[in-house]
Amino acid sequence: MKQFDLETKRLQLMPFIPEDAKEFQLLNNDTFIRKYLWDDEIVDAITADDIMDQNIAYFEEKQFGLWKIRQKGRKAIIGYVGLWYFFDEPQPQLIYALLKPFTQKGYATEASSAVLKYAFKDLGLTYLIAATDEPHLASQKVAQRLGMSFVEKRMEDDRPTLFYRIEKHEHEYHTTI
Repeated sequence: MKQFDLETKRLQLMPFIPEDAKEFQLLNNDTFIRKYLWDDEIVDAITADDIMDQNIAYFEEKQFGLWKIRQKGRKAIIGYVGLWYFFDEPQPQLIYALLKPFTQKGYATEASSAVLKYAFKDLGLTYLIAATDEPHLASQKVAQRLGMSFVEKRMEDDRPTLFYRIEKHEHEYHTTI
């Protein structure tokens, strides 16, 4: 899946592959990541394997999925970013997650911006949505830094969830200023 690798100034983004299932499981069971993305539920090995299998299928069929994030020149995975289907939306949504020691360094914004650019330029999407739990202020700030606008607040899985959206033309304008 080399053709789907993305690169930024400081980061390398590579699609997760089935052999990454254990590391994906460990990432998602990190208390910081698990709190919001998994509603604090433990991710078991079967779920991680299923997501890795679905990720391969998405990349083969749709040219998107979940990318692991590494700092350039380092082997350790510090989080992930991608496009994934949530809440019965008609197209995938932006998702991002970082281990706590790598937050507040601009990595989530940098990685997400690369995925937005890919989604609009290479996939031809006309808009993207990102959803976040209402208490997750850091995630809301990432969406705002990406140029996304607040759209609505809905109850999803009995939790207040905020939805942000960006149109392709807004991203093009936002990245030129």
